[in-house]
Amino acid sequence: MTHLAIDGGQSALRLRALPSRRTGTGHGYTHGPDALRRMLTAIGAAAAEAGVSGPVEVVALGLTGYPPAPGAAEEFAADVGELLDADEVRLTQDMVTAHAGALPDGYGVVVAAGTGLVCLAVDRDGSWHKLDGHGYLFGDAGSAFAIGRAGLVAVQRARDGRGPVTKLADTPLDPVTLYRSATLVDDVARFAPDVLRCAAEGDPVAADLVVQAAGDIGETINAAVAQLAGEGPVPVACVGGLFRGAGDQLLEPVRAALSARARLTSAVGNSLDGAERLATGSLQPYADLTVIHRKTQQKGRPRFARG
Repeated sequence: MTHLAIDGGQSALRLRALPSRRTGTGHGYTHGPDALRRMLTAIGAAAAEAGVSGPVEVVALGLTGYPPAPGAAEEFAADVGELLDADEVRLTQDMVTAHAGALPDGYGVVVAAGTGLVCLAVDRDGSWHKLDGHGYLFGDAGSAFAIGRAGLVAVQRARDGRGPVTKLADTPLDPVTLYRSATLVDDVARFAPDVLRCAAEGDPVAADLVVQAAGDIGETINAAVAQLAGEGPVPVACVGGLFRGAGDQLLEPVRAALSARARLTSAVGNSLDGAERLATGSLQPYADLTVIHRKTQQKGRPRFARG
């Protein structure tokens, strides 16, 4: 029977059907009162693209837009189960699937940086600590959004004569127009590659912004490593679209900002791989971070109960 792995980020949703390994995509998480309804629509579209039909044994989802309100995650898992006719739904945050994909041994720190940024530290005894992931207004330090926003601020300052001249201001974009965008967060994050490019070309303003972002990421990693017991080295994997796009341009200043215990290591897999692991294997050490719903029969209707 089919298993489904789903990675739902802010920019896109990806689905992998197993064992066929067919894939499908949908739109990512967007803020708003109907965000979960749109997420369900994206899941349905991705499943259809992957050719999923008939009952599904297990669905594992790691979502940026994990429902925070009491009971909302359980309700959403039930909706997913009904949508996909799934016997079991395993719902967690995208930081968990990122960790499960990057460090399959389960021990260490993973920083997932794309539009947003979140960090998860898991100790050898299975205890865990989440850092940042507080969203674009109150956190996500060092994320693509943070870099893009800082770059756009530099653009406005240069154009006003309040700040230094920078190649960033060569963009035809008028940042003020983004206020009206329904995809404001994603639009701002999409300016991060321009900041990285200008920094690589020697623009000092852009270079300072990259160093600042790396320092913020290093600070988060160091705080995460300090939460783990012992004095030995801690594996640290940096994953997500921001690191894939920036490469050593960002990783090297991050490395320079790390404490002695932190050891950067290559991620074994990505967050979709992590969702696959949660769909087909054990939930340890992530059981306490996962909502599980199983289908039962009651008066002829499928129901879901906390498992």
